[in-house]
Amino acid sequence: MKKIMIFAATALLLSSCGVYNKYERPDVNTKGLIRDAVSDVDTLAVSQEDTASFGNLPWRSVFTDPQLQALIEQGLEKNANLQNAALTVQMYESMLKAAKLAFLPAITFGGTNQMGSIQTLYTNPSQTTKSYTLPVTASWTLDLFGNILSQKRSTQMKLLGYKDYQMAVRAQVVGGVANAYYTLLMLDEQLRIVTEMSKMAKETWEMMKLQHQLGRMRSTSVQSAEAAYLSTQTQANDFRRQIRATENALSLLIGQAGQQIPRSTLAQQSLPSEFATGVGIALLKNRPDVHNAEMNLAACFHDVQTARSQFYPTISIGATGAFSNGGGSINPGKWLVNLFGSLTQPIFARGALIANLKVSKLKYEQAFNSWQNAILSAGNEVSNALVNYNSYDANSKLENQRVEVLTKNVEDTRALYKSSGSSYLEVLTAQTQLLSAQINKVTDDFNKMQAVVSLYTALGGGGK
Repeated sequence: MKKIMIFAATALLLSSCGVYNKYERPDVNTKGLIRDAVSDVDTLAVSQEDTASFGNLPWRSVFTDPQLQALIEQGLEKNANLQNAALTVQMYESMLKAAKLAFLPAITFGGTNQMGSIQTLYTNPSQTTKSYTLPVTASWTLDLFGNILSQKRSTQMKLLGYKDYQMAVRAQVVGGVANAYYTLLMLDEQLRIVTEMSKMAKETWEMMKLQHQLGRMRSTSVQSAEAAYLSTQTQANDFRRQIRATENALSLLIGQAGQQIPRSTLAQQSLPSEFATGVGIALLKNRPDVHNAEMNLAACFHDVQTARSQFYPTISIGATGAFSNGGGSINPGKWLVNLFGSLTQPIFARGALIANLKVSKLKYEQAFNSWQNAILSAGNEVSNALVNYNSYDANSKLENQRVEVLTKNVEDTRALYKSSGSSYLEVLTAQTQLLSAQINKVTDDFNKMQAVVSLYTALGGGGK
């Protein structure tokens, strides 16, 4: 009964001093985390019951292009950064197993003791003494003050953090492959537009050369038309260069040598246009980098507990046993058992224990600041992606109207030029404006698609 009362009092004392405390999520500011994409002053108003967040969708439901899906799957299988992240998780899983085994006693056989010998007297070689000892030692450190427990919990939090890091890298791979793929589709479409415009510019140049030969036009007009044609050729070459560089970058991302990437067209793409972003607190669950920052905070919390437990004594108990014949005097041999215990209490460690505790607390404060900043950064990314999508969607619609107007303008101007109703300069200007509007329209469509990818990643998607 006395022993039970002593242990109960000890447990109450330890719980009051915080040695066995578990990590609990501290309060964090998530108010006004996501700004409204339309209003300049209001924050995004979303329902607390909004569980169908866009970020919760599997990536195959967002990126439905079969060729893109094949590239993403290859990236998830062969990307070097993702493979290294998986290996890091395996390392910490091994460390956690070792931390759990620290609660068990350590057992050794043999040790430094002499296990056997044969002795012969020099004066009487016929007398030989044979001795043997087979020692076994077991020791167990009693974790009364939570040192081993807090180290194990810290390792658990670090393991969870690296699993989050693995998921974050996975999301980056999904988003990176999608962005590179859409970049290729944009460049393909821009190259197609420039190629068609180059044919039109060449026709205008040849038409002006004919007019010059008939004496109806000056040579400077022909030179301007030729320069416009050569400009489209330069743009086409530049797009081809960008396509090759993007294919090489995407090949590296999916773990293969640079090569041509099979793909569809920009017009065949279909991405979601309605988004349920979820409340700000949902980012704490969905975003792997945010959760990783919290697991780092939890690990620092348990590191503080470990540093505090080092002020308390270390208690070890153990036993040694040996089967021995007592140097040859006892045959057969017998078991010799010895029980022992030790208590080590730090008294003066030259300030190392106090400094370690202070450093652990300061690291905890740093981890909290990093966690809060990770949440705010996630909110900014969501806000920016929403604003970008709305802005580029509006620009794309305006550019589409502009393309329609300029297409009609080019047709009318060329017709008037043939009937001497307009000048060569009006024809070149109309063609140049049309080319610019078409390129801008494709760029806005790509930026809108990129905003969808960014929003999906910012909401924690890509990890399924």
